[in-house]
Amino acid sequence: MERDTQDPAVQEVQEAPQVEAVESPDKQWYVIHTYSGYENKVKTNLEHRVASMDVKDKIFQVVIPMEDEVEVKDGQRRTVQRKIFPGYVLVEMVMGDDSWYVVRNTPGVTGFVGSGNKPVPLQEVEVKAILKQMRAEAPRVKIAFSRGQTVRIIDGPFADFIGVVEDISHDKGKVRVLVSFFGRETPVELDFLQVEKL
Repeated sequence: MERDTQDPAVQEVQEAPQVEAVESPDKQWYVIHTYSGYENKVKTNLEHRVASMDVKDKIFQVVIPMEDEVEVKDGQRRTVQRKIFPGYVLVEMVMGDDSWYVVRNTPGVTGFVGSGNKPVPLQEVEVKAILKQMRAEAPRVKIAFSRGQTVRIIDGPFADFIGVVEDISHDKGKVRVLVSFFGRETPVELDFLQVEKL
């Protein structure tokens, strides 16, 4: 089995799939487990099998939940798409023996998520939450540091100062760093993108 060539958790930005919430009571979203790093291959394989085995009326969409994430490497800011649930793929389908067989026997699929042998569909509220996260306007900022860690400030009036992370506020996208100047430590609130791990 050929492994995806890109980092399994991160991909360059691509156009997000347009997915619709469940409309028909027969049509539901299920989660399938895949070998980690094979999500894209499973999606492609499953879409080909759906077409070749003529089950388009039973299996409607195959989605890898992704979200935009801003990461800073070597002082360069770039937006990448990250898999929200590595090792899992969502499938919108009408569950039946034939559709179960097509999905379950797709190369790279290890099984459906559920109790025992019975796949359990996602609840509509769960589907809506995942789709909302995929459509989020502002990309998440990936932080490569933690509380107590030494960081370098790379932007703003304190650029090139070294400090220690005192607090991280994920909801605000801010970090408080203790910086030593004029002979004493002073807390400075900065954006995540203004600091880098040493």
